[in-house]
Amino acid sequence: MFESLSERLSQTLRSISGNAKLTEDNIKDTLREVRMALLEADVALPVVKSFVEQVRERAVGQEVSKALNPGQQFLKLVNEALTETMGSAHAGLELKGEPAAVLMAGLQGAGKTTTVAKLARYLREREKKKVLVVSLDVYRPAAMDQLKTLAVEVGVDCFPATPDQKPVAILEAAQREARIKFYDVMLVDTAGRLHVDDAMMDEIKAIHAQLKPCETLFVVDAMTGQDAANTAKAFGEALPLTGVVLTKADGDARGGAALSVRQVTGKPIKFIGMGEKVDALEPFHPDRIASRILGMGDLLSLIEEAERTMDKEKAAKLASKVKKGKGFDLEDFREQLQQMKKMGGMSNMLEKLPGMGGLAKIAEQQGPMKEMAKMEAIINSMTPWERQKPELLNGSRKRRICEGSGTQLQDLNRLIKQHKQMQKMMKKMTNKGAIANMMRGMQGQLPPGMGGGGGPFGMGGGGFPPRF
Repeated sequence: MFESLSERLSQTLRSISGNAKLTEDNIKDTLREVRMALLEADVALPVVKSFVEQVRERAVGQEVSKALNPGQQFLKLVNEALTETMGSAHAGLELKGEPAAVLMAGLQGAGKTTTVAKLARYLREREKKKVLVVSLDVYRPAAMDQLKTLAVEVGVDCFPATPDQKPVAILEAAQREARIKFYDVMLVDTAGRLHVDDAMMDEIKAIHAQLKPCETLFVVDAMTGQDAANTAKAFGEALPLTGVVLTKADGDARGGAALSVRQVTGKPIKFIGMGEKVDALEPFHPDRIASRILGMGDLLSLIEEAERTMDKEKAAKLASKVKKGKGFDLEDFREQLQQMKKMGGMSNMLEKLPGMGGLAKIAEQQGPMKEMAKMEAIINSMTPWERQKPELLNGSRKRRICEGSGTQLQDLNRLIKQHKQMQKMMKKMTNKGAIANMMRGMQGQLPPGMGGGGGPFGMGGGGFPPRF
């Protein structure tokens, strides 16, 4: 997400350097480039004008801090303006009532049904809520079956209904059941249309009047760019929206919708969908998204993701094993691959590390998830003894493993080589101060703009941003 905008802004912000003070003259060209970058990212024109003016007002006449160079100072101002444009702070769900009712609205194809399932999982796992999902989509073929299937996948209950029933009648019955069975939250999926029309709006108004939800969320496809903000505005005029959910953001390289929706609708973006899987839903934090756009990473989200997905017991056992000098075998290597897969793979992790946005793009192009799956298949084809003692693999064993995993001999040899490198790294990590040395070594090997050399925005020090 935001690749083109991030790349354009990175190039633009590098140009301000060597000035003791930010003036109208020395920021004029940079602001023009920022404006062009935002327009190319399909950000709504009124939002672009407001944003550029906001940055200009803050920048002009400001003394450059002794701790920051002009590029860093300007970056700080752009970061603050981006954060404010998208909403300043994270706006969570305000769940009130027994049960708390959440109505999902939006056009057909925006991903409402999948988002209902993702949100149900989020509430069940992270908020520990008992959730009931309800489909009122009596028009789209198999819409109700789709929600029922997804509900089973995410481990929540789905209210049984059929397409021959009236939406308001289904809703009344679902409300009764939710009260009787003491559900904490009821998520209601409504029918979408190909465009905004009067019949659709009348129906959803009637549903809203019956449900009286504590949250009315507009689900919108991020890939529709400026249209996303305009459609959200149309729905906001018909319904008292409380927030927006941006879907398919992983496929939107421009990011215009994320920057426009808040300003155009006045409603906060509460969640952002970053993939098709049912766990690919993140709370929307404007400050973290602004950091990602500017190539400064998102360490907080990465840490939260690691805490949720990593098996702490296994990690502790591995650390203890390595510390005792028992080595790092292929069984351990496989577990590390599985943990990485849980966290969305290499490109997802790199994208959230400061100065690593460029590497994330390269990692994605080279298909690391495919390589990881291949490595896992090779290890799975080995016996437990072979995983513990890979150095004893001979020609016939290697042939058997390759045939069993459907891979080539060079794939196996590459795996063994990578494993040896990781073994060496693990040994070094047990030495005092080794991690700091390893990080310095990594930064020195990376090309400029990806964490090595001078780093982006002329920051030096491996491209890691200053602490604001």
